[in-house]
Amino acid sequence: MHQQLEQQAPGGTTTGAPVPARALELLGRADAELLAAQFSSEPWEQLSHAHLAALRAGAAVIAARGTPSGRRAPRTVWSMLGVVAPELGSWSSYFAEAAALRSAVDAGRFDLVGPARAEEAVCAAEDFVDAARDLVHGGGDAVAGRTLRMRSQRAS
Repeated sequence: MHQQLEQQAPGGTTTGAPVPARALELLGRADAELLAAQFSSEPWEQLSHAHLAALRAGAAVIAARGTPSGRRAPRTVWSMLGVVAPELGSWSSYFAEAAALRSAVDAGRFDLVGPARAEEAVCAAEDFVDAARDLVHGGGDAVAGRTLRMRSQRAS
């Protein structure tokens, strides 16, 4: 099932592009995770929800653009994004690197995440969800020029 959306094409004309319902659902779930991250009181919860928000947003892009196939097709959302949406490369690299930390948190290592690292993850997830939404709704030109901006020093 696809939903027709009016999009502004360059030059001000509108086009109706089908957006898969699954992509819209995943973007909604990403928004819910962002909200949970913003209202969590513990840094480890913030990081976990932020990472899940980004994961769902990445899955939305894949749902909209298609899953890579073949014998050597990538298997994680982050590596699939490198194939179907290379313009999101800085974000997919960031969240792929953070996956081990989220796994450690899921295993109970709450002490690994301090307030600064949690805030960084929430900010990155907010930007990534916005970029993914723009990509799903507006195509590749919508995220042109956007890059991940992180503090140069990462605190735990």
